[in-house]
Amino acid sequence: MEFLIEYGAFLLKAITIVVAILIVVGGIISLSAKQKGTNDGDLVVKKLNEELDDHKEQLEEVLLDKEALKQQEKDKKKEEKEKAKAAKKSAKEKKENDNEEQRKRVFVLDFDGDIKASDVDLMRQEITAVLTMATKDDEIVVTLESGGGMVHSYGLASSQLERIRAKGIPLTVCVDKVAASGGYMMACLADKIVAAPFAIIGSIGVVAQLPNFNRLLKKHDVDFEMFTAGEYKRTVTMFGHNSAKAKDKFQSDLEDTHELFKQHVGQYRKDLNVESVATGDIWYGQQALENGLIDEIGTSDDYLVSACDNADVYTVRYEYKKSLQEKLGIAVQAGVESAMTKLLTAANNRMQSKS
Repeated sequence: MEFLIEYGAFLLKAITIVVAILIVVGGIISLSAKQKGTNDGDLVVKKLNEELDDHKEQLEEVLLDKEALKQQEKDKKKEEKEKAKAAKKSAKEKKENDNEEQRKRVFVLDFDGDIKASDVDLMRQEITAVLTMATKDDEIVVTLESGGGMVHSYGLASSQLERIRAKGIPLTVCVDKVAASGGYMMACLADKIVAAPFAIIGSIGVVAQLPNFNRLLKKHDVDFEMFTAGEYKRTVTMFGHNSAKAKDKFQSDLEDTHELFKQHVGQYRKDLNVESVATGDIWYGQQALENGLIDEIGTSDDYLVSACDNADVYTVRYEYKKSLQEKLGIAVQAGVESAMTKLLTAANNRMQSKS
């Protein structure tokens, strides 16, 4: 029995060592693959019109009796024949008239923003792809949810939407929950902003906060040394003493960023009284409409389902191919980083709330 216990303990130690080695090796391979740029992806395109039709048919099969379904099937076949005939006629007329207007297309992109605006890596691929096909007669809809985050990250995300405007393609942003701070920095580029009645909108302001451990370090006789070249290479710090001059410079930088934010919003929302709303405050959808921050009240579902009546609506999503390490859950570093990002994003979103 003692032998079995010792053997079991040895086996557990061996398994632990092997797992640890696999985690390290897997992490190195995963990072190496990312550095080599081998983690390519694919564009996933779905037609929303067809999905709605499929859902309708599934419900009909349950709700309608056999006779009604039989009659409906006959009507459907007849309708399909008429459509095929009409399409054939349309194709013939199109050959005779090359300028015939084609049916409008709506391309739907999704942006779920964390504090780093990580989705911008996917969105830039999606926009690049859509711009190869979209014309000024089409429309691009971005379903956007974000409580904001890093200025430079959301600045890049906004620049991606500017590419759409530069092509003269109508851009609509739909907000169901929140478009605040960096989220509104993106949303304001749209030709039309549609928000749900209780979506959180605004927060046109800038915030920065950090702890300072200087007194704690002094209490334990720990010195903190920092060396810089350039008067403003570093202003405030977490570990050293922050002078009044350093704090004033940091505050000045925040004010400059806020001014740029206001100019950005004013550039795209011409009729908006920016000074009256650029207080850092937030508004619910109906209040945002009254203040000129948005153009319509409604959900993204309402907007897209309605669009299906007169247009072909396509959802476009770029998805990266997952490496073997990621599929097996061995890429621990990515998992930890993702968890920390989600935690910071949740804390940031909590700030964008009236409750």
